[in-house]
Amino acid sequence: MSGNDTNAIEVRDAVKRYGDFTALKQISLSIRDNEFFTLLGPSGCGKTTLLRMIAGFEDVTEGEIFLYGDEIENLPPNKRPVNTVFQNYALFPHLTILDNVAFGLEMRGSSKSEARARAGEMLELVQLSQFAARKPSQLSGGQQQRVALARALAPRPKVLLLDEPLSALDLKLRKAMQLELKHLQRETGITFIFVTHDQEEALTMSDRIAVMSAGELQQLGAPTDIYERPRNMFVADFIGETNLLEVSVDKIESGRAVCHLGGGHELTCDAVDGIGVGSKVHMSIRPERLYMSNEPEKDGSLHGRVKENIFIGTDISTIVELDDAPDFVVRTSNSDRGNKRIFEPGTDMFVNMEKGAARLLID
Repeated sequence: MSGNDTNAIEVRDAVKRYGDFTALKQISLSIRDNEFFTLLGPSGCGKTTLLRMIAGFEDVTEGEIFLYGDEIENLPPNKRPVNTVFQNYALFPHLTILDNVAFGLEMRGSSKSEARARAGEMLELVQLSQFAARKPSQLSGGQQQRVALARALAPRPKVLLLDEPLSALDLKLRKAMQLELKHLQRETGITFIFVTHDQEEALTMSDRIAVMSAGELQQLGAPTDIYERPRNMFVADFIGETNLLEVSVDKIESGRAVCHLGGGHELTCDAVDGIGVGSKVHMSIRPERLYMSNEPEKDGSLHGRVKENIFIGTDISTIVELDDAPDFVVRTSNSDRGNKRIFEPGTDMFVNMEKGAARLLID
């Protein structure tokens, strides 16, 4: 049996058990050639377990894993054309930066001169050539991370696995490294599989994201799909900030669902397959897709009062107390102060939403 050789990685019905505990439950997904693919989810969701199964560090209890069409779940790690970058950089403290990058190549049979030449190319790629003679302790955390990347890229792996490699860096450096990683992936043409629990990190870098929870795949798609069209409550709540509302579906007509929120509030949004009239479900509305005004609008407005404005730099988050309904969050750009779209606490107003902002959720 062969896999689909147009994909870098294909995982079919993968299960991982540790005794009575099932860490991964029937995971199936395909990762394309030259794709920046992210496994995203909270701690304990199974994302690192899946990464380690692809690397060969964990056995597959059930299912199959293919790499460019070849079945690999029974291959030992050193026989797989993949490399892994871990959270801790695992650099040799007594070796120079150049020798750290060259070490793995020599272990694979390259001559010392070949290994050092290739290591020099990789240090140039990650912009660390000037530090080739230094020891790891003489570099910053971000520089050490780039050395670890250079070392992992040096053998020209078909797939690079990255297990939360930026988690130890401070916020500003982490953001810079996100852009650098994306640039490296584009420049090398290698498939990157990145593991993180950081939603913003995943949205910034990924071509596609697989959102995981409790050993199951919740949703797979492009960052815009995951964010704008979450499939269920977990995805909506985990990716960014959202208003989750309990609604009942009163009417569906021409692909539009009219939903009742309570307190006389009605909202209209796109209908979703599997959610019929009479269903009691949740609706997700992103705070930045809402705006406040003095007057209601025809597609449905929520009447309430401003409870609090929270200044968060570029934006202002407004907590709105609705009539007979849960509090609502509206996010407004700080630049909108002059447009009178920010109201003082205690003000009566209406919350309106952009077209397509509301999304009904399967569960």
